[in-house]
Amino acid sequence: MNFVLDASVVLSWAFEDERDASALRVLERLRESEAVTSSIWPLEVSNALLAAQRRGRIDPADAARFASHLLVLPIVVEPVERRASLVDLRRLAQDHDLSSYDASYLDVALRRGIPLATMDMALSRAAESAGVALVKG
Repeated sequence: MNFVLDASVVLSWAFEDERDASALRVLERLRESEAVTSSIWPLEVSNALLAAQRRGRIDPADAARFASHLLVLPIVVEPVERRASLVDLRRLAQDHDLSSYDASYLDVALRRGIPLATMDMALSRAAESAGVALVKG
């Protein structure tokens, strides 16, 4: 079954101190499923890798290898319309006390009617409140 994948899960794969069994099980699911993600996802992941690289947390070559690995995984980035970004996502974020970035993942899950994989507690609570199932890794 397809699912929505957020940056928190993906970034845990890159950093050993953040990696846990449930996040690795989500990665394993990609052998049989396709993940769908928000248009913000590539920017969020890229920015986090760059910030970690600048802080010396990840070697530039390792960051590049990780990014290349993500390109071969079955992850579909869903575009977002301007109205969705400026009106609908803002409203969803306000209703669930989320950032617009996190609301974009919730929006994809709501529109597609598929579960959400996240390690973000606020987003998890918002998903449950909105009736979105969470991927249990």
